[in-house]
Amino acid sequence: MRITQLFAQMVAREASDLFLSIYTAPRARIHGKVEIIDPQVISKEEMQEITEFLLGSEDRKILFNKNHDLDFIHQEPGIGRFRVNVFKQRGSPAVVARHVYSSTRSFEELNLPTDLFKRFCDESKGLLLICGPAGSGKSSAIASMVDYINANLEKHIVTIEDPIEFLFQNKKSIINQRELGIDVFSYPVALRHVTQQSPDIIFIGVTRDEATMRALISATELGAFVITTFHTVNAIQTIHRIINFFPPHLHDEVRLQLSLILKGIISLRLMPRKDGNGRIPAYETMVVTPTIARLIREGQTKDIQSFIDEGELFGMRSFKQSLVKLVKENLVHEDDARRIADSKDEFNLELKGIKRNQF
Repeated sequence: MRITQLFAQMVAREASDLFLSIYTAPRARIHGKVEIIDPQVISKEEMQEITEFLLGSEDRKILFNKNHDLDFIHQEPGIGRFRVNVFKQRGSPAVVARHVYSSTRSFEELNLPTDLFKRFCDESKGLLLICGPAGSGKSSAIASMVDYINANLEKHIVTIEDPIEFLFQNKKSIINQRELGIDVFSYPVALRHVTQQSPDIIFIGVTRDEATMRALISATELGAFVITTFHTVNAIQTIHRIINFFPPHLHDEVRLQLSLILKGIISLRLMPRKDGNGRIPAYETMVVTPTIARLIREGQTKDIQSFIDEGELFGMRSFKQSLVKLVKENLVHEDDARRIADSKDEFNLELKGIKRNQF
């Protein structure tokens, strides 16, 4: 079947995602850009065959026919593992498949701030948020954290994922990986019982609603270190998103809780390397110092950015600082960095070494 060939081609060309839909040539995201990888368009009949092959079991087919959208992991022998989403578009099935690497990479290999990540790995309680749009490297970063803890510390790690991506073997730690729909019904249900499982580290795949956030806060207050992801672009937006999960009359209480449990926020964006050899992350790192905790508690989140800008001593770095560093190290094109910056004007000032408070 051609899907097997497309998976092999995808892996060979280091593509992150494969896109399949009817009457369209297969495309893949290669180093951030969507390209045609096979000029032969997919017929309606072939798309149906591909969908049937990937869904496999009758249980999955029933779920897909009921919900018209399904996430799962597909293992292609000799090629790799893929996180597959089958969905309906214009009445016909379509597929997006993401290549899931079989082995984790170190912080250094991922070009992440190693010292800061290791410091967070040593935390015994609280909340760490890894943020960024889809395909920004969040899963790889967290997998590296889990692998580092697993190799260096004696912990019980519980992951709750939808679906399970990276697979881990127990080293110094013991790891239990739970998958939504197979091992547990929902994130809130899993979190309700996880404190009875004596976890040291809890990883929740993604937080999207008040129920999950409420259960997550409870887990941290009972003494676990919780890591989760948000589809947000920076620290300030993430804080606003958490608070706005809850009704307005609870906002002060949530700010107080967040100021007490939050350890940090790391936001990621992947950029094409200047040499064309893959992508490299730009990142914003916020470490919750007593001052930042106070600003969260008092609702003065707009003032946090200036402390991130000046917080290098604590391991903090803003996106514009990260982008400028990548440009000056000749790792990314200046135009690419300017394009993804939150503010082109502030990026230009930072590139020239001009601080806003100099005006």
